[in-house]
Amino acid sequence: MSFKSIFALAAVAVAVAALPPRRAACSNGRTASDAACCVWFDVLDDIQENLFDDAECGEDVHESLRLTFHDAIGFSRNLTNHGQFGGGGADGSIMAFAQIETNFHANVGVDEIVEAQRPFALKHNVSFGDFIQFAGATGVSNCAGGPRLQFLAGRSNISQPSPDLLVPEPSDGTDKIFSRMEDAGFSIIDTVNLLASHTVAAQDKVDASIPARLHGLSFWVLLTISYQGTPFDSTPSMFDSQFFVETLLQGTLFPGNGSNVGEVESPLHGEFRLQSDFEIARDPRSACEWQSFITDHQAMVSKFESVMQRLATVGQNPRALTDCSEVIPVPKAVRLPAATLPAGKTLKDVQAACAATPFPRIKAAPGPTTSVAAVPPS
Repeated sequence: MSFKSIFALAAVAVAVAALPPRRAACSNGRTASDAACCVWFDVLDDIQENLFDDAECGEDVHESLRLTFHDAIGFSRNLTNHGQFGGGGADGSIMAFAQIETNFHANVGVDEIVEAQRPFALKHNVSFGDFIQFAGATGVSNCAGGPRLQFLAGRSNISQPSPDLLVPEPSDGTDKIFSRMEDAGFSIIDTVNLLASHTVAAQDKVDASIPARLHGLSFWVLLTISYQGTPFDSTPSMFDSQFFVETLLQGTLFPGNGSNVGEVESPLHGEFRLQSDFEIARDPRSACEWQSFITDHQAMVSKFESVMQRLATVGQNPRALTDCSEVIPVPKAVRLPAATLPAGKTLKDVQAACAATPFPRIKAAPGPTTSVAAVPPS
């Protein structure tokens, strides 16, 4: 073969190698990098319309995000090391064995979102573990200013019931919470990063005297959904640093019928505060990471995305799963105002707990003393 022929063949090989990989054709003219991801476009269309009320950042979003944690945290290396079943992590067992796991004390209230989600997973013939994580990632994308989470598909639909007592509760002390999270593979800093989610929420089990839907998203270290933040509106934003400010204010009152297990005094009328949030914000092991989010919104979002990537694959081999993150919508960008002290509060009301750096000298919001109006469930 002549040198010219060899050169021509090499040029063809380079040209072929340079072609972009062929994408799989999916429904409605969409394409995916892997054919296994096509079904998730169909799931996306269905749940955005019929579970999330036309892609709203509402109560079912909050509950779906909470469920991602309650399923995944059912994993204990300590139990496994002692010859017991330590749970399968993010395997969908909370849906497959709902009659068992939703009766665990720490899982009170998750039965409603489990029953709301199950028909969608069955309809589209996807595993419960995949669906729970997909619904959480899709839901959070509906919240302006929120993260865009990774989604890996391919979890088996074979699981066993998780052992009880693996989900931390708001009445637990920090030592117990940090120990439980470490047992599942998450450090103290990881735990704070996960708690960046506590910015839009509702509560209806800790204090039944307070209307269920308030502003805030709290679904990690809790008995139910909690509330911290600024007054609720119809399109709440995620990852507002205001939560990290207000948690460090001295508590003075209870918003509802008084002290409940897992609740401590709040600094504002109408604001609900979890004991676990209060203590983690002031623990010297976690206080500096907590305080850092007051002035660094981008770090808060990126760290949450990173730790959620690990949470969603607890008990799984990520290399055996298919990356279908391209299906997850991009959240609407939003310019959030700088964090402030609530109107009527001063820096003297802050219980700063980070010894390494001073509390940022933020201003107080103008106007009369802040109070938070509860909004009834929609």
